[in-house]
Amino acid sequence: MSIHEECGVFGVYDPKGDCARTTYYGLYALQHRGQESAGIAVTNDRELSYHKDIGLVGEVFDEAKLDELNGTCAVGHVRYATTGAGQRENAQPMTLKYVKGTLAVVHNGNLVNTEELRTHFEYQGAIFQTTSDTEVISYAIAHERLTAPSVEEAVSRALPMLKGAFSLIVMSPRKLVAARDPWGFRPLCIGRKDDAILFASESCALDAVGARFERDIRPGEIVVADRSGVKSDTRHCNKVPKRLCVFEFIYFARPDSVIDGSSVHVARQRAGAFLALEHPVQADIVVGVPDSGLDAALGYARQSGIPYGMGFIKNKYIGRTFISPTQSMRENEVNIKLNPIRSVVEGKRVVLIDDSIVRGTTCRRTIDLLRRAGAKEIHMRVSAPPFVAACYYGTDIDDPSKLIANNHSVEEIAKIIGVDSLGYLSLQDVVKLADNTEDGFCTACFGGGYPTSVPKDGGKDRFECKISEKEKQHA
Repeated sequence: MSIHEECGVFGVYDPKGDCARTTYYGLYALQHRGQESAGIAVTNDRELSYHKDIGLVGEVFDEAKLDELNGTCAVGHVRYATTGAGQRENAQPMTLKYVKGTLAVVHNGNLVNTEELRTHFEYQGAIFQTTSDTEVISYAIAHERLTAPSVEEAVSRALPMLKGAFSLIVMSPRKLVAARDPWGFRPLCIGRKDDAILFASESCALDAVGARFERDIRPGEIVVADRSGVKSDTRHCNKVPKRLCVFEFIYFARPDSVIDGSSVHVARQRAGAFLALEHPVQADIVVGVPDSGLDAALGYARQSGIPYGMGFIKNKYIGRTFISPTQSMRENEVNIKLNPIRSVVEGKRVVLIDDSIVRGTTCRRTIDLLRRAGAKEIHMRVSAPPFVAACYYGTDIDDPSKLIANNHSVEEIAKIIGVDSLGYLSLQDVVKLADNTEDGFCTACFGGGYPTSVPKDGGKDRFECKISEKEKQHA
């Protein structure tokens, strides 16, 4: 893998207070979704306080910081930048004070009409302090709140303006409002713990804080949590077909999460079983690349009858490879992150399972490690179809020219990365991974077509690039 990841959102309404600590533990469980920055905002009656910074959750917060964040409502966020560069000012939650009070917003996803909305609001006098589309969302909600009778109605009025992927949690002085885009690109669920009401990107975060998973928030649904309980607004539901990002099941989510009624662990095992049927091979052992390739490797082994083996030891004190800011750092981290177990692979015909191949560099280094450990043959199987198109919904793949599958055939890729054979999961089977997908998945990055209109310029860095660079793009 060499792509940027999703973000994770968490929110809690608890009349007993101490919401910051609950959010802290919830964010820890969502750390896999973003390792660039972390933040928590709380409200105590009408007082808004927050802390956010670059770094992991455990680096950004300590006991003293959590003690300062005392309130009955809290929202939290872990981030990796997809729109908006990785600067401190783009860390979330986005907070603002305006004539109607305060707002704090956390967001997972990517809008496709950010530039249009931003320009519209700027001509109305808005001055943006960041380059994140979350600030655009915050401004849209605040603008509607000027005339709306409640913050939830403001969210409802703003929602039709927002095109693309978003799972939102909005905190006003006394309410939490959670909303999911009508296509359901990004996951969002609700849980309970005693009198507390919680929202999270994944169910594993609810488990981490001892909360009971209640249900997934429906695509287009707005859910309000306050002292009167929970209210649901479904006016925006069922307007378009559901298009959950299939890569949530392939890579993004933790295997112990359940998304839209389907187990991530089971889906990944099913991907491996499909691979065994699509791309059988004579081999001695099946090995998965930790961690997201392990479940698929187990599924491949069970379906094929080839023994499963633990071929790598993962250094658990280093983050996901593709999150590193530069290619050279990603390459160096492979050697630090993974070490093959020679006794398992030496002299063996190895089936190597990974979740995807993006540019091929990281994959090639992993294969080199296996070769140096004595593997006789390496047959790579990938639990996703080839990446051939840009993603505009929260995954940082916006330049198809950098995708190895967009420039080379499967046979050419096999030679480039140094394997004896290569097989990808088919587009026909990838949409069968989960049991409860209703209308289906978004498979746009695999050539499956875009559910929405897409930005004309395509670049997610359009608000950060230099004037000279922008002139070249439009020359």
